[in-house]
Amino acid sequence: MGREFYRKLAQQARDLAERADPFTRQRLLKLAGSYDVKGGNLARAPRPTERPLPIPRTAPPASIFSGPGEAG
Repeated sequence: MGREFYRKLAQQARDLAERADPFTRQRLLKLAGSYDVKGGNLARAPRPTERPLPIPRTAPPASIFSGPGEAG
């Protein structure tokens, strides 16, 4: 398969990604990047990205749970 073939597939995936939901968009852009690599277009190939760390959960203040147990 030639470079032009993979270039067209990558562009089709990007076109679909413009109209897709966020999850599908991310997968389509990754697919387009893999087509870029196969087609020899390394300039548009995806770069490894770091995922942000999740926001740590915090426990509610202890004062919420202390008291006589009646609504005030």
